[in-house]
Amino acid sequence: MSARLFMNPGISLLPALAHLFFPHVCCGCGTDLVEENKIFCIYCMGSMPFTGFEFCAGNPVEKIFWGRAEIQAASAHLYFTKKSIVQQSLHWFKYKGRKEIGSYFGSCMGHALKNSGRFQDCQLVLPLPLYTSREKKRGYNQAAILGESISAAMNIPQFANCLERIKGTATQTHKNRIQRWQNMEDKFRVKRKDLICGKHILLVDDVVTTGATLEACARVLLRIEGVTLSIATLAHSVSS
Repeated sequence: MSARLFMNPGISLLPALAHLFFPHVCCGCGTDLVEENKIFCIYCMGSMPFTGFEFCAGNPVEKIFWGRAEIQAASAHLYFTKKSIVQQSLHWFKYKGRKEIGSYFGSCMGHALKNSGRFQDCQLVLPLPLYTSREKKRGYNQAAILGESISAAMNIPQFANCLERIKGTATQTHKNRIQRWQNMEDKFRVKRKDLICGKHILLVDDVVTTGATLEACARVLLRIEGVTLSIATLAHSVSS
């Protein structure tokens, strides 16, 4: 039987061999996946720590910006904790070239934002920019990947080149809230004010912790006449 299988021209072993040497694994736990179009296994799909913040005014992400920047609405789609499915997924997305993870999550975010009714007035998506050298090294801006799918789900345009980060910054990881703000001050510039003047902007990023980076960017955007601002991130980290 095995000989006939190998000799049968109607049966291709290439997919099986490709899967053997280049296995398609779950981006959350690493379990082998049979279906190539799947990103997560059933277990990880059922274990995603959704926040539901899209539907809740006064949620923890909105509270971050109280008294710091005038934000209309803010949300994070998932909770971020160390050694979690979300951390693993973000690692693959940001550092391993797995842009399809961001596209998947962006679509989920966009539909949740649209269905919540709290973000229906947003007119365009602006992804938080990376510094040029960092984006060149990585090959893409993860916020723009998320924003592209959010834009499609909400049926509003994304202006990926409207905003720029004009200075590189040291890592925020080991800085407190004040140090993070000082690290990000005067790091952003709007290149095309005419595109966003008078608009309700949805500012998109991957993770919010203290909100210092988003706050610094928000302050620059809110100086433009008639701009109102909402924020959407993929994950909310409670780490300091």
